[in-house]
Amino acid sequence: MQHRQTLELAPGPRSVHDARRWAVQTCREIGRDELIDCAELAISELVTNAVLHAEGPIRTQLRGTTEHPRFEVHDATTVAPQPVTRAGGFDLDAFDLDMFDALDEEQLLTLTTVGRGLDIVARASVAWGAEIEEDGKAVWFEPATELSETGGAPYQLTYSFAPMAEEHTRVGEVAVQINGVPVREFGQFQRHHRDLRREIRLLALAHEDDYPLARVLSEHFDALERPLRANMGREQVDTAHADGHAAVDLRLRMPREAARQIGGLVDLLDAADDFSRAKRLLTAPRTPEQRAFQIWFLGEFRRQSAGAPPVSWQGNAGSGAPSRAL
Repeated sequence: MQHRQTLELAPGPRSVHDARRWAVQTCREIGRDELIDCAELAISELVTNAVLHAEGPIRTQLRGTTEHPRFEVHDATTVAPQPVTRAGGFDLDAFDLDMFDALDEEQLLTLTTVGRGLDIVARASVAWGAEIEEDGKAVWFEPATELSETGGAPYQLTYSFAPMAEEHTRVGEVAVQINGVPVREFGQFQRHHRDLRREIRLLALAHEDDYPLARVLSEHFDALERPLRANMGREQVDTAHADGHAAVDLRLRMPREAARQIGGLVDLLDAADDFSRAKRLLTAPRTPEQRAFQIWFLGEFRRQSAGAPPVSWQGNAGSGAPSRAL
């Protein structure tokens, strides 16, 4: 079944209408019509909050599984939502979502700050929360079949990164030289890894009994987070991208064990692909091209930690395979 998993939203009240229409269509396309009312209500609230209080770009995204679909609203602000239960407010049974279409931003601000809090999202969800990332956040919810009469689902706040500890020693470090890293493919890898790690973590958080393997995979991803953040060469790639370069040679130094751990991510990503297929995740497994790049890139850490010489990436030269550097 083909359906649009993401929707990029332009700033302004119109984006709320577009997000609602997208949520309705998405529920229908995955065969979950019974979720439409709550999905439409919650997505309206979250996109309105993003338009009024966050920085763009703003996008909606579908993740999870058909049995447990998760709707996400992404923005570029790292401030976590602050749910506050408000007494009174609107009669939700009589609430007309079409009223959003006629409101300007000042009217929307009044609506969302008087009586319509994030408690509405909680009441429309079986699980919801926020994932804070280094460059923004994803506020997510799994829609319920009907609006809760009580407080709804509890708020779950998680972080995609851990504070970095300072390294005070260089004993046992190894030099890793990765030649010809394509900037575009590296960026795709970074985005895929971040999205996949969040996907597995949130499945484990909300549905551990249904997906016990998600907990195991999530723990492995968490264990790799520190060596990945410290040693992946992202700043060098960002500089190359800003300067307009299509590829960059990375020069890295790290503890030998960290290089081995990073190389081990290859196996973890393969296991995550198998999990995606078996559990019918709405997040698609990697393409063969993505996997080929990741095998080469991560394999360089593993090989060079064992003393092997660098092997350059030659995928863009037409062969699709790395070749030994001269």
